[in-house]
Amino acid sequence: MADVLPLVEARLRSALGEPDARAAVTFLGTDRVEVLRFQEGDIVRYATLGMSAQPMADPTGVLADPVKGPRAELFLSVRSGRADTDKVLRPLAVLAASPQVEGVVVAPGASLDVGEPLWPGAPFTSVLVAEPGGLVEDLELDAPLDPVRFLPLLPMTPNEAAWKRVHGAQALQERWLTHGTDLRDPSRTSVPLD
Repeated sequence: MADVLPLVEARLRSALGEPDARAAVTFLGTDRVEVLRFQEGDIVRYATLGMSAQPMADPTGVLADPVKGPRAELFLSVRSGRADTDKVLRPLAVLAASPQVEGVVVAPGASLDVGEPLWPGAPFTSVLVAEPGGLVEDLELDAPLDPVRFLPLLPMTPNEAAWKRVHGAQALQERWLTHGTDLRDPSRTSVPLD
């Protein structure tokens, strides 16, 4: 079985350019997760590398299939220079390790919460997992492996996360769009929810 991580890193580099920094985090009982940083103009992108090494397993399943199952990496885009967003490396690694640690399948529409600000002073403790296929295309792997999906993360304020639990991910995204919310602004306030 080929190691998928070099292929994943090559896909990230072809889509986002050369990373200007990388950090690695290892949690007890999990594989190492790296977070790569890519700078493009006033946008900085953080992408995980390591989450896709193993397929995500259905938490209700008896045994995890070592080959079949969804694979993904996460990435976050923010405007640089407005906050100390480089501190998001550890929270991103925590989210990327959650399939191994908690047995969850991370998919579009899901909310992921780290229980603390994503970076110092951030008004966000959680993210909405958005649909893949925009900035970084899925990486097809040889059968029987599922493709690696690159899932964008959209930071949510606690009020937005609570509103999303009641009304759903699509309704929150429509509200953001209606109000012209800059989801890359690391210090933005909550969208009007009334």
